[in-house]
Amino acid sequence: MPVKIRLQRHGKKGKPYYWIVAADARSKRDGKYLDKIGAYNPNTNPATIELDVDGAVKWLQNGAQPTDTARAILSYKGAMLKNHLAGGVNKGAFTEEEAEKKFQAWLDEKAAKIDAKKDDLAKADADAKAKALAAEKAVNEARVAVEEVAEEVVEETAEDTPVADTEASNEEE
Repeated sequence: MPVKIRLQRHGKKGKPYYWIVAADARSKRDGKYLDKIGAYNPNTNPATIELDVDGAVKWLQNGAQPTDTARAILSYKGAMLKNHLAGGVNKGAFTEEEAEKKFQAWLDEKAAKIDAKKDDLAKADADAKAKALAAEKAVNEARVAVEEVAEEVVEETAEDTPVADTEASNEEE
């Protein structure tokens, strides 16, 4: 039975949410699966990925073939690297402890990159809000200035019209 590691779509129209599953290659996309390995939510920035790395490595070692997107996700979370390191341990290239150190160093580096991206996104969002606030303040100041000028014009026109003339014309009528 050929096994694939693939995405199974859930969620609603326009808001996809995927389960990462190990399934028989002949089963339907959203059909029966053998094991749920994780979940993937592309709606967030950066995308949220929950993955059982050890479960994915177990399936990869048993011969499961990931689809292109699933391979990218497994690679992003380190399951492909851990599988590669496990192959090196089986061949005797290095010990289990060395493999675990390499994997942990890779995870730490990856976490630093993700945190840097989140910080950059938060900073860009804060900058955009600050620019919007500055633009709104400028518009409000311009509006207030225009209103003040309009009030002065109304006061000047009221002063220019003689009050006595208007009263005299009212009495004549």
